[in-house]
Amino acid sequence: MGVSIAVAAAAAFLLCVILSPLFIPFLRRLKFGQSIREEGPESHHKKSGTPTMGGIMVLISIAGAAIAAAAAFGVLTVQIWMLLLVLLSFGFIGFLDDFIKVAKKRNLGLTSRQKLMAQLGIAAIFFFVLNEAAGLETSIGVPGTSWAVELGWMYLILVMLMLVGASNAVNLTDGLDGLLAGTTAAAFGAYAILSWYAGAMDVAIFSAAVVGAVLGFLVFNAHPAKVFIGDTGSLALGGAIAAVAISVNMELLLVIIGGVFVIETLSVMIQVVSYKTTGKRIFRMSPLHHHYELSGWSEWKVVTVFWLVGLVFAALGIYIEVWM
Repeated sequence: MGVSIAVAAAAAFLLCVILSPLFIPFLRRLKFGQSIREEGPESHHKKSGTPTMGGIMVLISIAGAAIAAAAAFGVLTVQIWMLLLVLLSFGFIGFLDDFIKVAKKRNLGLTSRQKLMAQLGIAAIFFFVLNEAAGLETSIGVPGTSWAVELGWMYLILVMLMLVGASNAVNLTDGLDGLLAGTTAAAFGAYAILSWYAGAMDVAIFSAAVVGAVLGFLVFNAHPAKVFIGDTGSLALGGAIAAVAISVNMELLLVIIGGVFVIETLSVMIQVVSYKTTGKRIFRMSPLHHHYELSGWSEWKVVTVFWLVGLVFAALGIYIEVWM
C-alpha cells in the first residue's frame, strides 16, 4: 500500500506544477498582489505586488490527488472527507482574508473574532461527524509511553484548540519565500509515514498529497518567489495538520513534529509579553525568522536552516512514535 502514498504525492506535485504557470498570470492580471506591512523588514518591500492566494492551486492539487488516489486504492473514507472539509473550509476563511486585503490594498483582512468563530464552528463539525461516523478516539496518549488519558466530550475542546492553534501557528510561519512550503512538507511527510505505519491509509494518502502539492508549489515559491501561498494556503494547511494528528490519535506528537510552528508562535508570545511588561523586546522582530533576517542572515539561509530544523523535528517525532 506504500504505492498509494507515492501515487498521491506524485499526482499532487504534478497537478500543482501544471496549474501554477496557468494560475499565476491570472492572479497578476487581477492585481491580486501582496501588501507588505510597513513595520516588516525593509528588504521585503520589493516583494509588494507579488501575486498571492497561491494556496488556491495547492488546495485544488491536494483535493484532486487525495480523492483520486483514495478512490483508486479503495480508501475513500469519512476521514478523507472530513480532512478535506477542514482543509477547504479553513482555506475559504483564508481566501476571504486575502481577498479583503487585496480589495482594500492593506495588510488587514477578516477580524480575529470573525476568523475564530468560523474556525471553531468547523472544528465542532469535524469532531461531531468523526465521532458519530467513525468512532473518534477521545483519549490522548503521551508519545513514547503507554500512558493515555480519556477525555470524553472534553475532547471537543482539545479539537477546537488544536485546529485554531495550529492554523494560526502555521500562518505565523508564512513569512519568507519557501519557508512554509518546506516546513509543512516535513511535518506532513512525518504524518504520512506514521499513518501508513499505523495502518491508516486514508490519512496517509491525504498527508502524502499535501507533501506533493506543497513541493510542487515550492517550485514557484522558492526565493525569489513568483507567488505567495497567502492565508488561503497557510490557514488551510495549519488546520489540516491538526486534523491529521487528531485522526490518527497522535495529538501531542504534533508539538514535536510541528516544532518549527511551535517555536515561531512562542517567539511572538514572548515578544508581546516582554514588551508589555518591561517595554523591551527579546527579539529584533517576531516571528523568529525575522529576527535572524535582521541579524544579518540572508533570506535563503534562514529558510534552509528552518527547513533542516523542521526535518529534525519530523524525524524525532517518527523515532518517538515508532521506536520508543
